[in-house]
Amino acid sequence: MKNTRNFCIIAHIDHGKSTLADRMLMMTDTVSERDYKEQLLDDMELERERGITIKSHAIQMDLHYEKEWYKLNLIDTPGHVDFSYEVSRSIAACEGALLVVDATQGIQAQTISNLYIAIDNDLEIIPVLNKMDLPNAMGEEVKDQIVDLLGCDRDDIIEASGKTGYGVDKILDDIINKIPHPVGNPEEPLQALIFDSVFNSYRGIIAYFRIFNGTIKKGDHVKFVNAGNDYHADEIGVLKLKQEEKKTMSAGDVGYIISGIKESKEVKVGDTITHFDRPCDKAVSGFEEVKPMVFAGIYPVDADDYEDLRASLEKLQLNDASLTYQPESSAALGFGFRAGFLGLLHMEIVQERLDREFDMDVITTVPNVSYIVHTNDGEEIEVHNPSGLPDPTKVEHIEEPFIHATILSKADFVGNIMTLCIEKRGMLKNQVYLTDQRVELTFDLPLSEIVFDFYDKLKSVSRGYASLDYYVSGYRKAKLVKLDILLNGESVDALSTLTHFDNAYPLGRKMCVKLKELIPRQQFDIAIQAAIGAKIIARETVKAVRKDVTAKCYGGDITRKRKLLEKQKKGKKRMRQVGNVEVPQKAFLAVLKLDD
Repeated sequence: MKNTRNFCIIAHIDHGKSTLADRMLMMTDTVSERDYKEQLLDDMELERERGITIKSHAIQMDLHYEKEWYKLNLIDTPGHVDFSYEVSRSIAACEGALLVVDATQGIQAQTISNLYIAIDNDLEIIPVLNKMDLPNAMGEEVKDQIVDLLGCDRDDIIEASGKTGYGVDKILDDIINKIPHPVGNPEEPLQALIFDSVFNSYRGIIAYFRIFNGTIKKGDHVKFVNAGNDYHADEIGVLKLKQEEKKTMSAGDVGYIISGIKESKEVKVGDTITHFDRPCDKAVSGFEEVKPMVFAGIYPVDADDYEDLRASLEKLQLNDASLTYQPESSAALGFGFRAGFLGLLHMEIVQERLDREFDMDVITTVPNVSYIVHTNDGEEIEVHNPSGLPDPTKVEHIEEPFIHATILSKADFVGNIMTLCIEKRGMLKNQVYLTDQRVELTFDLPLSEIVFDFYDKLKSVSRGYASLDYYVSGYRKAKLVKLDILLNGESVDALSTLTHFDNAYPLGRKMCVKLKELIPRQQFDIAIQAAIGAKIIARETVKAVRKDVTAKCYGGDITRKRKLLEKQKKGKKRMRQVGNVEVPQKAFLAVLKLDD
């Protein structure tokens, strides 16, 4: 154990975490020149394209240092706010962390939030100033920020560049000298934390774990404490570039276990593995059920693809346990699924993966959050979909989820950011100037207000400088109403939304105007209305395409023209009764981008 080091890398998106990990793999000869490719630990094409880590990874490196061999277990973490639970479990499996800060951008919100998780877990922090090879690197300025944040010495900050390899040998020295080795007793009952799982179509679910106490052997009868299921360890091993099988593993080791599990629901990140006949006294703390925060309907463009979509979502869920879904149907879109996501980026990634990996054409409805409805009978109902809202006469009040948001930005943009947050019904909680140029703003905001376009707007009002991090702080009472869209008196359930009373009138007006542009003209007038309950609050009309039936009447009595017009009027009336209005797919997408 004394020659083992378990560490992770924490950083904001795009601060060079994956590039630095690549360089470390090269310098420890874990990967040969021939097998090397950029972003080596990011398996998904999507991760490479966007330059973000979606799935966390783990890899073991061997390093020869001062006549001894050391085992370095790098447990990679995703960088985005949606995956903060995965990050917390990866951090819990380590003794130390590299705090990577981009020398051109300085400290960002995500860095701070992940740093707090690491400090809560008593990790040894090694500060690294990355991208020092770039001409616009602000070395001294960013070092001041790190010293303010960590309270460390300036000499402790390692200047490095993942791209050129500068400073990486110093990072490896510090990992060995500063990060403590794992402690644990190999003789005690087995206690191992699952920090990730992946799906293999031949072997089933492969769980990644870190052993805190005890020893596990191949073929052992093990139990997953929180899930309550027991299995046999068909194969255990360590995670090199390829999996390397082992006969036994003990306290301090990081590795994988294959036990023929086919259901993703059975393996939960944060669960504890122990022996069936000799269980540990208590599970590793910090386990949570992952709760989706954003919900949207996913419907196939072609109704015949419904079963294919179900199969695709099942396969996707094996790789991504935080995705939840259940069948639902809509009058406008037919049969589909109500899916729950951790956040907006997670939703976007699921959509992309359905398209790329399963070739599925889908329509996604307006995303919304889960509300708690208190009825007059004292019942509490969780509502994910506006159509699931009980009758307004039975509702006592509705509660919506609130988030605690931390925004870091340049001081020049404070006014713009405050205006944006207050427009979104935010309440300013705190404002701290970290330096004369950098400010930290803390807001309480309703989650429903940020699920559309908040992040994009924040980037545009701050010219790309602001960074956002948030966590859900709880539910609060809110004055919410259900806004329905009617076409010729028929409600289109896929376009109905739950919104705050103050926003209902402008939103209804905007939706009607947008739909008027997008719905093609028919042979009859189409009335587009926005309604709250029985009250119409906005209306637009798509005028009919008319044929001039009086064109053949030249001269003669007016009654001849009137007779033809009356006949046309009857035909139009009959047409309106039997004709249906098709809402084009782009209309559903346009509702998401009402401000453009």
